[in-house]
Amino acid sequence: MNNTCKVKHVFPGGNTTLGFYSFYDQILPQEKANHIYCIKGGPGVGKSSFMKKIGKKMTDLGYFVEYHHCSSDPNSLDALVIPKLKVALIDGTSPHIVDPKNPGAVDEILNLGQFWDEEGIKGYKQEIINTNNENMRLFEKAYYYLKAAKKIYDVYEVTEAKAFKVDEYNLVIQNLIDNVFKNVSVINKRGHDRHLFGYALTPIGITEFRDTIICNCKNRYLIKESVGSSSEELMNEIVNESFKRGLNIECYHSPIKVSKIEDIVIPELSVSISVNNKYSQVNLECNKEIDLTELLNKDILNKICEETDEDKELFETLLYKSLNYINKAKRNHDKLEEYYIPNMNFDKIDILMEKIIKKILKYEK
Repeated sequence: MNNTCKVKHVFPGGNTTLGFYSFYDQILPQEKANHIYCIKGGPGVGKSSFMKKIGKKMTDLGYFVEYHHCSSDPNSLDALVIPKLKVALIDGTSPHIVDPKNPGAVDEILNLGQFWDEEGIKGYKQEIINTNNENMRLFEKAYYYLKAAKKIYDVYEVTEAKAFKVDEYNLVIQNLIDNVFKNVSVINKRGHDRHLFGYALTPIGITEFRDTIICNCKNRYLIKESVGSSSEELMNEIVNESFKRGLNIECYHSPIKVSKIEDIVIPELSVSISVNNKYSQVNLECNKEIDLTELLNKDILNKICEETDEDKELFETLLYKSLNYINKAKRNHDKLEEYYIPNMNFDKIDILMEKIIKKILKYEK
């Protein structure tokens, strides 16, 4: 198996059935950080490009880098983390406003707005206000559809779960626990957990980077499921058993059901447990596969198939309507960049970038 991934791609926040949901406090916790840069400035000022260039420089130097993508534009970055140096750069603008918590000691503001022509931007004042208001309206509508989709998803799950063989499921859970934690003792110390999204609902559809999350794990488990043969309880048990053994874990959630974990990474064991379903897929080769759909009673499924087909169709209709409005919001947001980009001095931003890279590399010493 390939064990040479130099980058990880994740989402620190997401468009979800609960609205916009943030795990921004999990990007790099204050107590673990050497330095966190909070980048300020409007759309089109170059925040994402600034982080991408620094990320490229760090990977060229051999560092492992985490790219944290924006769910409203997956080609754009919300954050960059260099784990070895305990340094992060974070977009601190709306909707995920991030401000220094320990200024000077940990955090520092990088204001890219200092490099814009303010008079040039003010010439577009009303257009900017109108575009921002329209963006808020489009996202509000997208989130209404997502919240409605979640209600249908819950009905879909409950209905199909009537066919799920719970007793056999409990045996599967115990067997997996025995395999994953073989020779790992229970101790009186709880491990740390980190929570992010491995995929997101974006303007281009369901966008995922899950293979980059698990690619460095030697032992990879894949759980095949459906809405009614859910892995949620199994994944929660893996989390609990990890805590009992003092293991640190990474948990990656579903934007469709935020409480549901669909990837777990246990670095100390070089183990990952991932879920495959209709809405998100892992494509890497795995050591062990478990098919929970085999635990569905086919006779019961046949009796309720008309109901579940209706639930599935309605859920997906609402889901894709929401994605359509997220796409409209992205196209609308792109107009904002047209007002800012011509009024930016990107040469000065590049000079700042070189200074920041030198500061970051000091943490190697």
